[in-house]
Amino acid sequence: MSYGPADTRTEQAPRFGTDAFYASMGRAFVTMCAVVPILFLIEALDVAVGRGTLDVAGGIIPGRVDGLDGVLLSPLLHDGWDHLYGNAVPLILVGTFALAGGARRFIWSTLTIMLVSGLGVWFTGDPGTVVVGASGVIFGYLGLLFARGFVERSWWSLAVAAFIGLLYWYQIYNILPTDSAISWQGHAFGLAGGLIAAFLFRRR
Repeated sequence: MSYGPADTRTEQAPRFGTDAFYASMGRAFVTMCAVVPILFLIEALDVAVGRGTLDVAGGIIPGRVDGLDGVLLSPLLHDGWDHLYGNAVPLILVGTFALAGGARRFIWSTLTIMLVSGLGVWFTGDPGTVVVGASGVIFGYLGLLFARGFVERSWWSLAVAAFIGLLYWYQIYNILPTDSAISWQGHAFGLAGGLIAAFLFRRR
């Protein structure tokens, strides 16, 4: 059976405080914990074939047609172990809360965030650079949770977004062009993609 964006609007997430809610959170956490090791395997493969080889092949190269595939592939790639370690825990955290809101909505929201973030980088990024990393998706999930708090009148989502924002407040400035080594475009457009996804795939 196939599902489209319209189906995500009727997908019901368990109510906060119920057994179904905690079960959903548990399943989401296990799923995200299973995703992160895949990223580590990809990084290990990149090291094995030659440091940065996969990054260049699958990263976003702004303004170049052969860099468009990075819109979908770049979140799976990282510029070294430190980069991956820095993204792993936030990805599990925000991904768990985003996924707990419903699997189909999560999938469509993730695709929207990847497209908005990736295309934003491709159109506005510095020519000649290669952009990789899951941080655009992480910022997208943060924007998604924050916007859901208002769109769906979910104080739970809003509280979660505020809590995560407080934990990682020192990263928020990365949506501004303050460090040439960091793709602020990916972060800023990722955040925008999360806001858009919250409206597109809101529950009725």
